[in-house]
Formats: sequence, structure tokens, C-alpha cells
Amino acid sequence: MLWINPQYRGAMALSELELQFHDILDAEARLYRFAPLLGELFEEAAPAHGIIESELLDIPELRQQLMAEAGINADGGRLLIKGDHNLPVAGSIKARGGIYAVLRYAEALALKHELIDYSDNYRRLGEKKAREFFSRYTISVGSTGNLGLSIGIISAKLGFTVKIHMSADAKAWKKALLRSLGVTIIEHTGDYGAAVEQGRLEAEGNPYAFFVDDENSVDLFLGYAVAALRLKNQLTARGIAVNEHHPLMVYLPCGVGGAPGGITFGLKHVFGDAVHCFFAEPVESPCMTLGLLTGKHDKISVYDIGLSNRTIADGLAVARPSAFVGRMIQGIISGTFTVTDARLEENVRLARTLEQLKLEPSATAGFQGPQWLLQTEPGRDYLRRHGLENAELIHILWTTGGRYLPE
Repeated sequence: MLWINPQYRGAMALSELELQFHDILDAEARLYRFAPLLGELFEEAAPAHGIIESELLDIPELRQQLMAEAGINADGGRLLIKGDHNLPVAGSIKARGGIYAVLRYAEALALKHELIDYSDNYRRLGEKKAREFFSRYTISVGSTGNLGLSIGIISAKLGFTVKIHMSADAKAWKKALLRSLGVTIIEHTGDYGAAVEQGRLEAEGNPYAFFVDDENSVDLFLGYAVAALRLKNQLTARGIAVNEHHPLMVYLPCGVGGAPGGITFGLKHVFGDAVHCFFAEPVESPCMTLGLLTGKHDKISVYDIGLSNRTIADGLAVARPSAFVGRMIQGIISGTFTVTDARLEENVRLARTLEQLKLEPSATAGFQGPQWLLQTEPGRDYLRRHGLENAELIHILWTTGGRYLPE
């Protein structure tokens, strides 16, 4: 299904939100402060001097295939992939929010205990003294996999003790990778929500424990939002103008909502009403769609309407959406659509055979976005209402994970 958001008000809704553009700029500045340290700690981040960013990819063969499947002619618009499946260090979109949240916590501790001040080179936080200090603190998170990877990798590297609460959906290879880094994995028989709740309870009241709350974290949200500033620079470098005649149509896989929500928040601040964001969810786990269309947010679950929350897209297997994110994006998200597991498997195959891209199933959830928009009546009606019928559309499929996927 394609759901068009009746409460969409575009950029004019931004002024009412609790976070603003200066918060994104503050997050970007923090990442720049940490860049020298990240470039030193992670060999794969060194070429970009510690800035963790993904490429904007041309996909000519995949574009032709997807457009042909959709019955869209050659002028259906430019189609690009924002390759967060290949982000350095953590290998998924969660490298943005997860790494940022840990860095913000590490900075706050280091400033409070006078390990550094703002004028210092943050490489000092990689020294033995800092690592010994950080080892007194525990960082934990509840995850279906990729957020746990990003939190675990950066936290262990800085010297923190790390506990990752993994849901039953988590893939064995992700758990094995984390254990190889010395991270403690606590496995839960329940779903994502159960893992988050247990992690939250364990950290409560402990001044030496920091729980990264995927459902409510402002830090995660802002870490993701910085991606919009990076994308603007990449488009400018490519000579791609974004305006009312050349709008961005962005398709983002969605689980609990933090990553796509933060990115949408950033994109609306950077591009205003020249960007239109759509979330893609599995047919058995459309938690954000359900929360938004009912207005109940986290007070309703996919289980409540008879869905199973079972999908091969482990990163998107979430039964309840983030209420924080739902409220933040209620007026700025254009719509959502759902995708079957069979389609995800086919998308994985097409990406690999046509473009040699190694993607997790969840990373391909947005691939049918252009088809929903251009070939369905609700999609075409959306384009008409926003004066986009004759615009030259720039479609961006935002991928999410795959770099560390075993062959």
C-alpha cells in the first residue's frame, strides 16, 4: 500500500518543533571535533580524515530495470542511491546516529572530568588515560542488529564497557562480530521492543551506565540529521540543482523511525519544500505508518491489527514506532509505503547482479518508491497537488546496511 500523509504541511511545520536547524549544526560541529580521533582509531575512516560518510551512487543498470518494471519511461527522472549500506566503521546507516550518540556522551564525560577542553585535539581521547577512564562506564542499547553494531564498535574502541541487548530477529553474524570485539551480548527471545525495554531497565539509576534509547534519543536523531548537510554538498559537487523544478524524492527504509525521521528532519531544513520524503516498511511491520495514520504513535502495535512483525528485513522488524519521532515528523513526512519479503529478496538480487552492491534486505525497501509515486493514483495525485507533474524528479533510494554482510 501507499499512504499519503493528510497532515503534511511541509517546511512550514518545522518552526513548531522542539529541535531546530542550529541543533543540526551543533551536531555537525561535534563530529568535526571528533574527526581527528576517528581517523586515527579507524583505518577505513582515515582517507576522509575521520569524516564518516557514504557515496552518492549512479546506478544506470538498476535504474533501467526498476523503471522498466514500473512501466515508467526514460524521462521518469534521475535515480541515485545514497549508499549508507557502505558507511565506514559500522557498515550501515546506524553509523550516523549510533556513533554520534556515543561521541556526545564521551565528550560530556571528558569535559566534566577535565580530560579535555574544547580547544584540545580530540585525539587525546584515544590515549591510555582516557581509555582507562571510559572503562569505568557502561554503554548499552537494545537492537535488532545494526544499531548494536555501531554502538558496540565505537564504544569498545573508546574503552567503554558495552552491553548490547539483541532481539530474536538479530542475525547470528552480527552477534558474532560484536562478540569478537569484546562486547557482551544479551539475547532476548522477544522482539525489538522487549530488548529495548530490558536494556532501559538495567541502566536505570546507575550513574555509570548510559542507555542509548533508540525510541526516544535526541542524540541519535540529530546524528542522522547531519546527513542532509552532507548530501547537499554531494549534490552541489555533482552539479545537481535542487529546486521546485528539480525536486528530491527520497525513499527511506523505516524501522522504529529514528534514522529516516532524523534524515527527513535534516532534509526539510536544508531543502525546504523541494524535498519529499517517503518511508518504506515491511508489510508485516508497518509500525510508523500505523502510528501516524491512527495518531496513536507508540500506543498502537502491528500486533493489534493482526500482523506478525516477522520479516527478513531484521532492521525493520519493529512492532511499535517511536512516539518522539512520530511527533517530530507528523507534518513533514509526505507518505509511506509497504514492501513484501519476496520483493526485498528480488531487490537484493538485482542490486548484486546489476550493480555489484552488497545489500541487506532492509536496505532495499525503498526501491519501489518511484513506482508507487509515478504509477498509482494516490502517487500521481500527490504530484499534482504539489505542482510536480512536469518537474524533473531526482529520486534517491537511501540504503541502510550491507558492508559487513558475509558472502
